[in-house]
Amino acid sequence: EVQLVESGGGLVQPGGSLRLSCAASGFTFSNYAMSWVRQAPGKGLEWVSRINFVGSSTNYADSVKGRFTISRDNAKNTLYLQMNSLKPEDTGVYSCAKCQTASARGCQEDYWGKGTLVTVSS
Repeated sequence: EVQLVESGGGLVQPGGSLRLSCAASGFTFSNYAMSWVRQAPGKGLEWVSRINFVGSSTNYADSVKGRFTISRDNAKNTLYLQMNSLKPEDTGVYSCAKCQTASARGCQEDYWGKGTLVTVSS
């Protein structure tokens, strides 16, 4: 059974940083690209970032480019999202998702975690 469990969310002031983690199990983590998505209160799902199966290729939404960094540790079956210079509009539930392919290009997600809440507020 595929399981994706996020952690690391919390309350942070504008300009602060957080690092999210996603522990994966139930599949061969190193064979698949992975994504981070988020949902702000009252809004739809927004794609944030994506990384290929070995971590050599990454993509970011324009809204987070230059501030967020996605990475992975295949030995630990863990996906990360380092978030710097956080803004109030970054507030939301952040979830990791498994792609159906090894390549990040053309990724279609087929499993999602339940998410971790990030609140950016003074």
